[in-house]
Amino acid sequence: MHEGSHRTSLKEHALLFRRFLRNPRTVGAVTPSSRALAEGMVADIVFRDGDHIVELGPGTGVFTNAIVEHLKPGARFLTIDIDPAFVERIRQRWPSFACVCASAERLDELVAEQGMQPVDHILSGLPFVSLPAVVTRQILENVSAVLRPGGTFTTFQYVHAAGWPSARQFRVGMSGKMGGAPEIKLVVKNFPPALVLTWTKTPSGDAKASG
Repeated sequence: MHEGSHRTSLKEHALLFRRFLRNPRTVGAVTPSSRALAEGMVADIVFRDGDHIVELGPGTGVFTNAIVEHLKPGARFLTIDIDPAFVERIRQRWPSFACVCASAERLDELVAEQGMQPVDHILSGLPFVSLPAVVTRQILENVSAVLRPGGTFTTFQYVHAAGWPSARQFRVGMSGKMGGAPEIKLVVKNFPPALVLTWTKTPSGDAKASG
Protein backbone atom coordinates (compact mmCIF):
# COMPACT_ATOMS: atom_id res chain seq x y z
CA MET A 1 0.00 0.00 0.00
CA HIS A 2 1.46 3.36 -0.99
CA GLU A 3 1.41 6.40 1.29
CA GLY A 4 -1.66 8.01 -0.34
CA SER A 5 -3.68 4.82 0.01
CA HIS A 6 -2.60 4.51 3.63
CA ARG A 7 -3.81 8.05 4.37
CA THR A 8 -7.13 7.32 2.67
CA SER A 9 -7.54 4.14 4.70
CA LEU A 10 -6.86 5.97 7.96
CA LYS A 11 -9.39 8.67 7.04
CA GLU A 12 -12.00 6.02 6.23
CA HIS A 13 -11.42 4.28 9.57
CA ALA A 14 -11.64 7.57 11.47
CA LEU A 15 -14.80 8.68 9.67
CA LEU A 16 -16.54 5.34 10.13
CA PHE A 17 -15.62 5.19 13.81
CA ARG A 18 -16.96 8.72 14.43
CA ARG A 19 -20.22 7.96 12.64
CA PHE A 20 -20.55 4.63 14.51
CA LEU A 21 -20.24 6.41 17.85
CA ARG A 22 -22.95 8.84 16.77
CA ASN A 23 -25.33 6.29 15.17
CA PRO A 24 -24.32 2.70 16.13
CA ARG A 25 -27.64 1.21 15.06
CA THR A 26 -27.54 2.56 11.51
CA VAL A 27 -23.78 2.34 10.89
CA GLY A 28 -23.31 -1.12 12.40
CA ALA A 29 -19.50 -1.40 12.07
CA VAL A 30 -16.42 0.30 13.49
CA THR A 31 -14.02 -0.54 10.64
CA PRO A 32 -14.50 -0.40 6.85
CA SER A 33 -15.11 -3.64 4.99
CA SER A 34 -12.09 -5.25 3.36
CA ARG A 35 -11.26 -5.23 -0.32
CA ALA A 36 -11.84 -8.99 -0.28
CA LEU A 37 -15.40 -8.54 0.98
CA ALA A 38 -16.03 -5.80 -1.59
CA GLU A 39 -14.85 -8.10 -4.39
CA GLY A 40 -17.00 -10.88 -2.95
CA MET A 41 -20.03 -8.62 -3.15
CA VAL A 42 -19.63 -8.02 -6.88
CA ALA A 43 -17.99 -11.30 -8.00
CA ASP A 44 -21.20 -13.11 -8.94
CA ILE A 45 -22.99 -10.18 -10.56
CA VAL A 46 -23.17 -10.17 -14.36
CA PHE A 47 -22.70 -6.49 -15.21
CA ARG A 48 -24.17 -5.45 -18.57
CA ASP A 49 -24.36 -2.32 -20.69
CA GLY A 50 -27.12 0.01 -19.54
CA ASP A 51 -27.69 -1.66 -16.16
CA HIS A 52 -29.59 0.15 -13.41
CA ILE A 53 -27.71 -0.48 -10.16
CA VAL A 54 -28.46 0.74 -6.62
CA GLU A 55 -26.29 0.59 -3.53
CA LEU A 56 -27.88 0.95 -0.09
CA GLY A 57 -25.70 2.27 2.73
CA PRO A 58 -22.40 2.90 0.88
CA GLY A 59 -20.73 4.28 4.02
CA THR A 60 -17.13 5.24 3.22
CA GLY A 61 -17.39 3.77 -0.29
CA VAL A 62 -15.51 0.46 -0.15
CA PHE A 63 -18.28 -1.44 -1.98
CA THR A 64 -18.98 1.62 -4.13
CA ASN A 65 -15.46 1.55 -5.50
CA ALA A 66 -15.74 -2.13 -6.43
CA ILE A 67 -19.08 -1.52 -8.16
CA VAL A 68 -17.77 1.46 -10.14
CA GLU A 69 -14.80 -0.61 -11.33
CA HIS A 70 -17.21 -3.17 -12.86
CA LEU A 71 -19.79 -0.83 -14.42
CA LYS A 72 -20.35 -1.20 -18.16
CA PRO A 73 -21.05 1.59 -20.67
CA GLY A 74 -24.40 3.27 -20.27
CA ALA A 75 -24.97 1.95 -16.74
CA ARG A 76 -26.80 4.14 -14.23
CA PHE A 77 -25.73 3.96 -10.61
CA LEU A 78 -27.54 5.34 -7.55
CA THR A 79 -26.25 5.27 -3.96
CA ILE A 80 -28.48 5.93 -0.95
CA ASP A 81 -27.27 6.69 2.58
CA ILE A 82 -29.00 8.23 5.57
CA ASP A 83 -25.78 9.75 6.96
CA PRO A 84 -24.88 13.19 5.51
CA ALA A 85 -21.15 12.70 6.18
CA PHE A 86 -21.06 9.52 4.10
CA VAL A 87 -23.16 11.12 1.35
CA GLU A 88 -20.75 14.05 1.12
CA ARG A 89 -17.80 11.68 0.82
CA ILE A 90 -19.45 9.61 -1.93
CA ARG A 91 -20.42 12.73 -3.87
CA GLN A 92 -16.87 14.06 -3.69
CA ARG A 93 -15.29 10.82 -4.89
CA TRP A 94 -17.84 9.97 -7.60
CA PRO A 95 -19.54 13.20 -8.71
CA SER A 96 -20.82 11.68 -11.96
CA PHE A 97 -23.15 9.26 -10.13
CA ALA A 98 -26.29 10.05 -8.15
CA CYS A 99 -26.03 9.91 -4.36
CA VAL A 100 -29.09 10.69 -2.26
CA CYS A 101 -29.22 11.42 1.46
CA ALA A 102 -32.31 9.48 2.55
CA SER A 103 -33.53 6.31 4.22
CA ALA A 104 -33.55 3.13 2.17
CA GLU A 105 -37.18 2.83 3.29
CA ARG A 106 -37.88 5.26 0.43
CA LEU A 107 -36.12 3.11 -2.16
CA ASP A 108 -39.15 2.87 -4.45
CA GLU A 109 -39.66 6.65 -4.47
CA LEU A 110 -35.98 7.41 -5.00
CA VAL A 111 -35.63 4.95 -7.88
CA ALA A 112 -38.75 6.42 -9.51
CA GLU A 113 -37.41 9.97 -9.11
CA GLN A 114 -34.21 8.93 -10.89
CA GLY A 115 -36.15 7.20 -13.68
CA MET A 116 -34.33 3.94 -12.95
CA GLN A 117 -37.19 1.43 -12.79
CA PRO A 118 -36.84 -1.48 -13.03
CA VAL A 119 -33.54 -2.04 -11.21
CA ASP A 120 -31.16 -4.79 -12.33
CA HIS A 121 -28.99 -5.14 -9.22
CA ILE A 122 -29.16 -3.89 -5.64
CA LEU A 123 -26.21 -4.19 -3.25
CA SER A 124 -26.45 -3.33 0.43
CA GLY A 125 -24.08 -2.65 3.28
CA LEU A 126 -26.91 -1.88 5.70
CA PRO A 127 -26.77 -3.52 9.16
CA PHE A 128 -30.13 -5.29 8.86
CA VAL A 129 -29.56 -7.34 12.03
CA SER A 130 -29.53 -4.16 14.13
CA LEU A 131 -32.19 -2.12 12.30
CA PRO A 132 -35.73 -1.98 13.72
CA ALA A 133 -37.83 -4.82 12.30
CA VAL A 134 -40.36 -2.41 10.81
CA VAL A 135 -37.60 -0.61 8.90
CA THR A 136 -36.15 -3.87 7.58
CA ARG A 137 -39.60 -5.05 6.42
CA GLN A 138 -40.18 -1.83 4.50
CA ILE A 139 -36.80 -2.03 2.81
CA LEU A 140 -37.39 -5.67 1.81
CA GLU A 141 -40.78 -4.74 0.35
CA ASN A 142 -39.20 -2.01 -1.74
CA VAL A 143 -36.26 -4.15 -2.87
CA SER A 144 -38.63 -6.78 -4.23
CA ALA A 145 -40.88 -4.11 -5.76
CA VAL A 146 -38.20 -2.30 -7.78
CA LEU A 147 -36.09 -5.29 -8.91
CA ARG A 148 -36.87 -6.84 -12.29
CA PRO A 149 -37.38 -10.62 -12.47
CA GLY A 150 -33.88 -12.07 -12.80
CA GLY A 151 -32.41 -9.10 -10.95
CA THR A 152 -30.20 -9.63 -7.91
CA PHE A 153 -30.00 -8.42 -4.33
CA THR A 154 -26.64 -8.82 -2.56
CA THR A 155 -25.79 -8.13 1.06
CA PHE A 156 -23.62 -9.66 3.79
CA GLN A 157 -23.84 -10.88 7.36
CA TYR A 158 -20.96 -11.29 9.77
CA VAL A 159 -20.37 -14.97 10.52
CA HIS A 160 -20.64 -14.48 14.28
CA ALA A 161 -24.06 -12.83 13.89
CA ALA A 162 -25.54 -15.08 11.18
CA GLY A 163 -27.24 -17.27 13.78
CA TRP A 164 -28.95 -14.41 15.59
CA PRO A 165 -32.77 -14.46 15.38
CA SER A 166 -32.82 -11.12 13.53
CA ALA A 167 -30.33 -12.44 10.96
CA ARG A 168 -32.32 -15.62 10.40
CA GLN A 169 -35.57 -13.66 10.13
CA PHE A 170 -33.99 -11.39 7.56
CA ARG A 171 -32.87 -14.33 5.40
CA VAL A 172 -36.29 -15.98 5.60
CA GLY A 173 -38.07 -12.73 4.79
CA MET A 174 -35.83 -11.92 1.85
CA SER A 175 -36.11 -15.45 0.47
CA GLY A 176 -39.89 -15.13 0.58
CA LYS A 177 -39.83 -11.84 -1.28
CA MET A 178 -37.37 -13.07 -3.90
CA GLY A 179 -38.96 -16.49 -4.41
CA GLY A 180 -35.96 -18.59 -3.40
CA ALA A 181 -32.94 -19.01 -1.13
CA PRO A 182 -29.70 -17.04 -1.58
CA GLU A 183 -26.35 -18.15 -2.88
CA ILE A 184 -23.95 -17.94 0.08
CA LYS A 185 -20.21 -17.33 -0.04
CA LEU A 186 -17.77 -17.14 2.89
CA VAL A 187 -15.21 -14.32 2.93
CA VAL A 188 -12.56 -14.98 5.57
CA LYS A 189 -10.30 -12.04 4.64
CA ASN A 190 -12.43 -9.52 6.50
CA PHE A 191 -12.66 -8.50 10.13
CA PRO A 192 -14.82 -10.14 11.22
CA PRO A 193 -15.31 -12.87 8.57
CA ALA A 194 -18.54 -12.48 6.62
CA LEU A 195 -21.07 -14.34 4.50
CA VAL A 196 -22.03 -12.76 1.16
CA LEU A 197 -25.69 -13.48 0.36
CA THR A 198 -27.03 -13.09 -3.18
CA TRP A 199 -30.68 -13.56 -4.10
CA THR A 200 -31.99 -13.71 -7.66
CA LYS A 201 -35.58 -12.59 -8.04
CA THR A 202 -37.80 -15.24 -9.60
CA PRO A 203 -41.18 -14.79 -11.29
CA SER A 204 -42.78 -16.40 -8.23
CA GLY A 205 -41.05 -13.85 -6.02
CA ASP A 206 -42.45 -11.11 -8.23
CA ALA A 207 -45.94 -12.56 -7.83
CA LYS A 208 -45.59 -12.76 -4.04
CA ALA A 209 -44.41 -9.17 -3.85
CA SER A 210 -47.42 -7.90 -5.80
CA GLY A 211 -49.97 -10.16 -4.15
